[in-house]
Amino acid sequence: MQFSKIKLTGFKSFVNATELDIQPGLTGVVGPNGCGKSNIVESLKWVMGETSAKQMRGGEMDDVIFSGTANRPARNIAEVLLTMDNSERDAPGEFNETDTLEISRRIEREKGSTYRVNSKEVRARDVQLLFADQVSGARSTALVGQGHIGEVIAAKPTQRRKLLEEAAGITGLHSRRHEAELRLRGADTNLERLDDILVTLEAQMQSLKKQVRQATRYRNLNDHVRKAEATLFLILWNNAAEELQAAEQGLAEVEREVGEATGAATRAATEQAEAASGLPELRNDEAAAAAALQRLTIARENLEEEGERLEAARRDGEARLEQITEDTSREAALAGDAEQAISRLGSEEAEIGGVGKDEEELIAEAEAHLESRRGETQSAESSLSKLTEKLAGLEARRTDLSRRRFELTGRMERLRQSQDELGAQVSELRTAAVDPAEITEAEENAAAAEEAAGATRAAAETAETARRESQGSADEAVETAQGRINEAARLEAEEKALAELLETGDPDLWPPVVDAITVDAGLESALGAALGDDLSAATDEAAPMHWHQVDAPAGDAPALPGGAEPLSLHVQGPGALNRRLAQIGIVDDLDTGWRLLAELRQGQRLVTRDGAFWRWDGYFAAAEAPTGAAVRLEQRNRLEGVREKLADAGGVAIDAKESADAARAAAEQAARHEADARSKARNAGDALSEARGALAQVRQRATESQSKLSAREETAARLASDIEEAEAALAEAAKEEGALSDIEPVRTEAKELREDVAARRTQLVEAQSAFETLNRRADDRRRRLETITREAASWEQRKSGAIERQGQLAERREALEQELARLSDLPSDIERRRAELLDRTEKAEAERNAFADKLAAGETRLGEADKRLREAEAVLSGARETRVRAEAAVEQAKQAAGALGERIADRLRSKPGELREISGLKEDAEPPELEAAERRVERLIRERENMGPVNLRAETEAGELSEQVETLVSERADLLQAIDKLRRGINELNREGRQRLLASFKEVDTHFQELFVRLFGGGRAHLSLTESDDPLEAGLEIMASPPGKRLQVLSLLSGGEQALTALSLLFAVFLTNPAPICVLDEVDAPLDDANVDRFCSLVEEIAHSLSTRFLVITHHRMTMARVDRLFGVTMGEQGVSQLVSVDLGQAIEMRATA
Repeated sequence: MQFSKIKLTGFKSFVNATELDIQPGLTGVVGPNGCGKSNIVESLKWVMGETSAKQMRGGEMDDVIFSGTANRPARNIAEVLLTMDNSERDAPGEFNETDTLEISRRIEREKGSTYRVNSKEVRARDVQLLFADQVSGARSTALVGQGHIGEVIAAKPTQRRKLLEEAAGITGLHSRRHEAELRLRGADTNLERLDDILVTLEAQMQSLKKQVRQATRYRNLNDHVRKAEATLFLILWNNAAEELQAAEQGLAEVEREVGEATGAATRAATEQAEAASGLPELRNDEAAAAAALQRLTIARENLEEEGERLEAARRDGEARLEQITEDTSREAALAGDAEQAISRLGSEEAEIGGVGKDEEELIAEAEAHLESRRGETQSAESSLSKLTEKLAGLEARRTDLSRRRFELTGRMERLRQSQDELGAQVSELRTAAVDPAEITEAEENAAAAEEAAGATRAAAETAETARRESQGSADEAVETAQGRINEAARLEAEEKALAELLETGDPDLWPPVVDAITVDAGLESALGAALGDDLSAATDEAAPMHWHQVDAPAGDAPALPGGAEPLSLHVQGPGALNRRLAQIGIVDDLDTGWRLLAELRQGQRLVTRDGAFWRWDGYFAAAEAPTGAAVRLEQRNRLEGVREKLADAGGVAIDAKESADAARAAAEQAARHEADARSKARNAGDALSEARGALAQVRQRATESQSKLSAREETAARLASDIEEAEAALAEAAKEEGALSDIEPVRTEAKELREDVAARRTQLVEAQSAFETLNRRADDRRRRLETITREAASWEQRKSGAIERQGQLAERREALEQELARLSDLPSDIERRRAELLDRTEKAEAERNAFADKLAAGETRLGEADKRLREAEAVLSGARETRVRAEAAVEQAKQAAGALGERIADRLRSKPGELREISGLKEDAEPPELEAAERRVERLIRERENMGPVNLRAETEAGELSEQVETLVSERADLLQAIDKLRRGINELNREGRQRLLASFKEVDTHFQELFVRLFGGGRAHLSLTESDDPLEAGLEIMASPPGKRLQVLSLLSGGEQALTALSLLFAVFLTNPAPICVLDEVDAPLDDANVDRFCSLVEEIAHSLSTRFLVITHHRMTMARVDRLFGVTMGEQGVSQLVSVDLGQAIEMRATA
């Protein structure tokens, strides 16, 4: 697969959608610091599955979302889309259906990331494995970022092993091995749990066997309790029937008494109705007389109220007349005040008009004077400003020259002092220089140690090869032995479980006949369906349910239909079953069974091998789950087969274990030989390291001494040059300072001009104040004249309003005087009407008293009739209550009988008429006494309850538990096989990893040596594995010898040499296992121009020889010139990055053809 394009939206500073095409060859990205170049690299790492916010230079992953600027709001979503070319179909199978893959990662603030491949949501791990299989990824060595070179240099050897793993392509293998180890630990845990469950189930099976015995005794007691309860219910039912008959007789007697009381009450009610019929007319007459009297009383009261209202209206009219008089006087006063105010405002207006005649001429003269003063002042200020600037320039130049002479004098003194100190240091360094003979001796010692280390390393490699071969043979033998032992353990566990399931239990019980039967394999379900629960009966005739041996002539039994084979031919068991088994035929399928059903004789049955069942009377049962008896028979057959396999597996396991022990001993011996060789190689390596360290120290001392001496000499030359420059500058400053003219006349002239400007400014302020005063007074007079006009109009309105209101008050006074004259004539008429109403009221009161006396006599007669009616109704009510009680007694007796019937139906599931049959009493036998029956029921129930909780499903549960144990035993065997497979898989992964790592080490070492020579223009270098005998745990050490220097470790080289050596290693890894893309983020920063040229040539050669595409981020002009296309990252807007591009190859072609 090839990387084609990357698109950023809202990622860090790329707020707008930005696309970067990654085409074949070298793609360069340039731009100033802080413009967002590295954000492109980080977006590539992020879309490939980076999970660490620190690697993204953030505190949390939400920091990759655009956080906003002063002009742009923050975003809530960031997305990076990577487009890859899959035309060669080398993607993983689940993504290998299209020519193009689009991998995207989208993050929403505070909601996390979402990964998609071709718009289908996937896990982050799927994306990480996708890139890991392509030798890429967020932490891949193909992404060489800022500081990555330094990390390789400063890394420990074990940390550098990651480079070898990527070169070997086993990064994904590590992940898969880790997953396999996790699954192995999970499987071991599941195996332990499964063993615990099996132990628990075995204990449950023992408990269920006891519960089966309890359930049998419980059922027997239930039968006795049912008969005793039926006897008790029979007695209670008879008693209830007698009570119901007595209650019905009492009810009939009470009904007769109620009839007699009803007749007496009817007669009393007739008398009461006759007495009450005359009362309504008397009440109507009395009410009419009372109403007439009430109307006259109300009319007299209304007349009294009318007289009071007339008096109140007269007093109110007199008060309003006084108020009108007062209002007329007030309005006359208001009109006079308005006349006075209008006269006063006219006088003031005339006075103001005379004063303002000459004010316009005064204002014009004041304005002209003000403009004259302003022009004079501005001219003087301009002259002063120019003179002040001239004076300031002269003074600043003199001050600057004086300061410069002082600084140059001090600098010359410091330079001469430094020159003296530097001369002393040069003399000391020349005296302390390293002797060349000491360097030669250290080089000879290192060469001898290196030769010895090479010999011991070769011996160690030979011993390692022998150990690997021996270990491989031992692993295979152990795997074979473990498989045989696991198979034997599985068979042993299954044999133990089946034996315990089939254990008969307590010998004192009657064992069921199923334990004495042997049936051919495959016919267990047929036998279970044919006999069913009959298989749980015993063969001992002492048992309450058993099979009895019947001796009958052999020819009495009818023959089975043709095509049906007797089941007795396939079953071996007690003779008591022969008659039953001989009448059960086995048929091949359902069609045969249905065809032979009509030919069955009485007592005969048909059954298929899977359990379908036909009976001679037409009954049919389909094949369902096997019965408990069928399961038990299958378990017995399975137990025999397991015991045969176990006998063979034991011997095979012992032989395999002996072979594995021998192979393991041989592997241990080879490992000891390898350990001895490795120990010698380590000792030789330690000696080599010590010799190299001593050589490096001597060289470092010589290099440091020479570097210090050269630096001091260069510094001395530079100091001499600086002293000459300082002397020349001091002379120039003194010359320029002497050339400056005297500035005192300029200062005097500036002072006089400042005094003149101050006087003119004072005169300007006075003219401005006079002008503003005149304007302000004219404005005040104009505003006052406007106010006078408004006030005069207001007083005119008040005056006319007062005159108008005086006319209205005169009209109201006249109308009020007429109303008072009318009210003075009304009191005499009211007095006459009061006398007439008094006479009529006295006559109406006498008539009303006569009607009231007649009504009282009628009500007395009605009260006596009511008393006689109440007495008759009381007698009737008592009789009815007695009838209700009698009816309640009958109803209670019926309810008691009904409740008893419900109890009988609930407890015995029968009707009262069936109680005698259930209890076992004969028709002519008398039931026992009630107390004796109750005591018997209580005793039986107490005996049953004393048994405690009983599991009636114990037999069914035992069968289900047996099936569960079988399933778990099978699962345990599968789990053992899975564990064994995982262990073999992990060993295979480790073996493959070691082989691929060693192979890639040799190839990386070859490429490293070649690249080192090319980048340095000579010298030599190699890689070595250290710190562990296992390649998967070993470290990677770099030994380098630049041209003209001895072989030494990477840390002893100079900074530039270290950078080139690290680049050689990274490109060697890259050449061993090329990735589809390589990102180089400012890796040329520590290199000089010559090395940058070599670096660019190497990158160009790799890009042309491989299909890898390079993305180079740089500041170096030489690197920019060597790339095929160039992208620029700018920040035209603060905090927002933009991308611009130019294809240099196309630009050259266009220029050539122009």
